[in-house]
Amino acid sequence: MSLFKRRNIWWYEFWFAGRRIQESSKSTSKTIAKQAEQQRKRELELGFNAIEDARERNVLTLRDKATEYLESYGLRNRSTTFADYAIRHLLEFLGARMLVDIDETAVRAYQDARLKQKAAPKTINEEVGFLLRLLGDRGEVSRAQLKRQKSLKLKVRNNIAKVYSPEEKAGLLAEARRSRSPNIYPALMLAQNAAMRSREIRTMQ
Repeated sequence: MSLFKRRNIWWYEFWFAGRRIQESSKSTSKTIAKQAEQQRKRELELGFNAIEDARERNVLTLRDKATEYLESYGLRNRSTTFADYAIRHLLEFLGARMLVDIDETAVRAYQDARLKQKAAPKTINEEVGFLLRLLGDRGEVSRAQLKRQKSLKLKVRNNIAKVYSPEEKAGLLAEARRSRSPNIYPALMLAQNAAMRSREIRTMQ
């Protein structure tokens, strides 16, 4: 265990289950930093020992688990498009975190981060569903706590969508191909095949 300073802020560093943990205490006080380090280590130890016979699984990162999960998901489902899309966003924020280190607080922080990116609440709810499944038994514990706190799902608007017939879809695509805008046809194809919503398509870079 060690403490060191970066720009007047104390950081702590220690090894846990073969992984190096290096984090900011967010404090200019060495005493508070030492307490934060002890608290952090205690949190990890409690999470690590929470589920019997699963210790080795608990220290996997979410990225490690996602790779394994997607391989299995692909064997059981005809399309992995939305799973790939949802998990890509999860890994952007949580990929390097150990499973033992992801709890309901991390889930709420993820919801907030995706809302700041203007993601639709329904999309975020589905992504959180994938996250909790990736966490296994720990995910079920977090699911119950989030439900109790009324934070499991974000509110979604109950808009009724129009369902187009195959003929209407074909006509729509034909008109899009003839459009002077080069963006209409690709946008329609993304909407049909990539499980993306209009806001997500409009804000792509």
